[in-house]
Amino acid sequence: MREPKWKSYAVLMPEPILTPLQCEEFIQIGTGQPKLDGNIMQRGKSTGEPDPKGRKSSISWIPFEAARENYGIIVECMETANANFFGFDDIRPFESGQYAEYSKGDFYDWHSDIGVDQVPMPLVRKISMSILLNDPKEFEGGQLELFSRGFDGGIEGINVQKLKQGQAIFFASFHVHRVRPVIEGTRKALVMWFGGKPFK
Repeated sequence: MREPKWKSYAVLMPEPILTPLQCEEFIQIGTGQPKLDGNIMQRGKSTGEPDPKGRKSSISWIPFEAARENYGIIVECMETANANFFGFDDIRPFESGQYAEYSKGDFYDWHSDIGVDQVPMPLVRKISMSILLNDPKEFEGGQLELFSRGFDGGIEGINVQKLKQGQAIFFASFHVHRVRPVIEGTRKALVMWFGGKPFK
């Protein structure tokens, strides 16, 4: 049995959903929040030490109340994308957005946005989103790549996304993806996750 032809697990919005001014608002709020190292923990290790080969970036969290109007635009676009392409049940924002900066040499290796351990996260991420907040002329490298396979198990290819400022891509949170190393400049992005009760 195949999925319906209209269904997709990665949807690139054809035009920016945020204006440059709205993008700058997110950047200002994000840089004003406490900055953290965007690390991931080593798999299979109980030490809780970060994996230097997994991710290198800086992040902060943008509270919903700090950007309520702009968040509303994003949620509306997510709902449209879900209705037209994903068809998932029980989708809502339950985590605030993550503001991420990738400077020269920063990256995020292959990963998915959901785990198998549901104890710390009883609500499940189903749709992930990334919006480029700054002008793509301000950096080189840093492409978002999505890995995909065909129904026969063969590799269909890697989709390299060079987003415009304010442009969003929505994709299933179980989709394996990465951010290539930044060669020059700084890539600024907003990442969000939407979901709810576990898949049935």
